[in-house]
Amino acid sequence: MVKIARWNDGDWIQSGFVDGANCYALPAGQDVQTLLDAGLEEALNIARQVLTSGVASSLADVQLMAPLVPATIRDFVAFEEHVEGVRKSIDGVAGVVPEWYEAPTFYFTNPHTVTGTGEVIGIPAGCEDLDFETEVAAVVGHVPGSDGRNLTAAEAHQHIFGYTILNDWSARDLQRREMKVSLGPCKGKDFANTLGPWIVTADEFEDRHDAEGFLPISMAVEVNGQRIGQDMLSNMGWPFAELVAYASQDSVVRPGDVLGSGTCGSGCLAELWGRNGSKTPPPLKTGDVVRMTVEGIGAIENAVGARREAVTRVAARTRPRTGEESPAHL
Repeated sequence: MVKIARWNDGDWIQSGFVDGANCYALPAGQDVQTLLDAGLEEALNIARQVLTSGVASSLADVQLMAPLVPATIRDFVAFEEHVEGVRKSIDGVAGVVPEWYEAPTFYFTNPHTVTGTGEVIGIPAGCEDLDFETEVAAVVGHVPGSDGRNLTAAEAHQHIFGYTILNDWSARDLQRREMKVSLGPCKGKDFANTLGPWIVTADEFEDRHDAEGFLPISMAVEVNGQRIGQDMLSNMGWPFAELVAYASQDSVVRPGDVLGSGTCGSGCLAELWGRNGSKTPPPLKTGDVVRMTVEGIGAIENAVGARREAVTRVAARTRPRTGEESPAHL
């Protein structure tokens, strides 16, 4: 199994491969983006060379970081069970809107606030309902001869370089207010996304896809050691290849792009709040530890830090709406 990672050894940020209890750094001047730009086949060749001749460092002596610096992050909402529960939690309405079934839906989130396993995630200002979201993400790599535009699902499958775990942290109370404007979450989502612990290359999963292209691997999340939810990645409404293909339509996917699956069924608190009719289990608080495990990839774990005490909302100024040009514009 080829696992691609980034880590801090106390002196430098290194990129390379994890094998067993050791990590092996890429040669100077190369990083994870180098591998993504090279494409999967060449990256596997580089891995064989580095793992054979590279100098090993103990994994126990380094701090893993997010396994890449994403170019973009598209986060889909591909699990029907999750959509149903969260809609009940946020809007108080049962069921799934018909539009969800028509095509995949995603939003762009913040690539600049990506964190790694082991990092402390602070509660953002104004948030009382902090939540996690248990996801798998596909990482896009280079495919020779392709510009990443208007891909078919078969072509898009070749662009999937590997997979990692994604925790899409969510400030649910901020999100509820923002989404009433019908534009989507902003400050409810952009404060943290955790990726890790590494990227497992796509060839490791090639023989595990079912006939329709889904991956039947298990996903689970715990808070303070207590199981909160679990699901199968194959319960997505669309396989990853179709998500990548959809993202590329009249657009482009490039090496370093990250595409999240969306939260699996029972993979967040808000879904359970909707089903239970109360905030049970309770929102995350300072000191809680969230651990996500995905079969064939590994686990990420983060503690919740302190809340930042600040007022960030700024009310709109009331303006007259006369329909006439002001004298300054005449």
